Amino acid sequence: MKYPPVHYHSYLGLDPLLDAQHPKSVEYGKPAHDELLFIIVHQTYELWFKQILFELNSVLSTFQKPVVAEVEMGMASARLERIVSILKLIIGQIDVLETMTPLDFLDFRDMLYPASGFQSYQWRLIETKLGLRMGDRLAYNQSPFYKSLSESQQAEMMEILKQPSLHDCVEKWLERTPFLQGENFNFWESYKEAVNKMFQDDINTVNRNPQLSDEIKKKTVEGLEQTLKSFDALFDEKAFEKLRAEGQFRLSHKAMHAALLIQLHRDQPILQTPFRIIRALLDIDETMTTWRYRHALMAMRMLGQKIGTGGSSGHKYLADATGKHKIFGDFFNLTTFLIPRSQVPPLPKSIADRMSFHY
Repeated sequence: MKYPPVHYHSYLGLDPLLDAQHPKSVEYGKPAHDELLFIIVHQTYELWFKQILFELNSVLSTFQKPVVAEVEMGMASARLERIVSILKLIIGQIDVLETMTPLDFLDFRDMLYPASGFQSYQWRLIETKLGLRMGDRLAYNQSPFYKSLSESQQAEMMEILKQPSLHDCVEKWLERTPFLQGENFNFWESYKEAVNKMFQDDINTVNRNPQLSDEIKKKTVEGLEQTLKSFDALFDEKAFEKLRAEGQFRLSHKAMHAALLIQLHRDQPILQTPFRIIRALLDIDETMTTWRYRHALMAMRMLGQKIGTGGSSGHKYLADATGKHKIFGDFFNLTTFLIPRSQVPPLPKSIADRMSFHY
């Protein structure tokens, strides 16, 4: 043995861990059987949140650098995908918690005021470090989200809010994507031509179809022209920045271009890992939304229209947060601007060679 012997029980710190459940119902002399389940599920959440933060901080340390080392990209992708797996796992814990009936919960619920999951410092850290901004959050009891935290946690959170989030870092990373423009190739001009050609071909097909009436042709063509206009902002930086100022986009014009390039040419070897990273960020946002939605449904199932233990509007607050607390919405909206692979303009050989393992 190279190192001193280790025992399973002491290595995992099981004595303090298994002695960390202190039901209030027992303390008050009114034991409620399901309170232990309630405590263990929420303690397990916090353990998984700790692991998510551990992975997230590692990814942040990579993306916060002025130049992101290619050798770290695979690791960053794998750790983001691990976060997705953990989030999917904690959604499953709701199934366990829902084996507790509303009447079982009422046995000890009144003993928990004013404790609330909203006071989970680690979950707020996860949201903030990923990039959920103050302006994108619902007010909680007419107060900023951090007001529900302890004084020391509030001070730490204010410092975290000043630091670049993962969203900020990924945006800067995307803006540095090569291949968008070369000496004899402008990706965006090439893509614009492909989009215009695709829609013009569709319009010509409609107009030449003898089975359609003039009225149907007119409506169909108007619809195609309206869809084509949705691309205008991507082809016009000033129009894009105007919409961005109105809140329709969060990523910069250049970052959106890069993300679209990665989506369209994700099969190119050099873009496969960036594509996995974007997909992992999408999965994180989607899975967090799913977790919030399941939490909202559980709150309705357990409480109906009652106020939550933290004083919020219970189910309504959770349901509204599900729709509003998005971080990587621009990646979801990218699909609006995709065209069929067969219509995507081919890359010049010099650029395709640079994107592949070309020696």
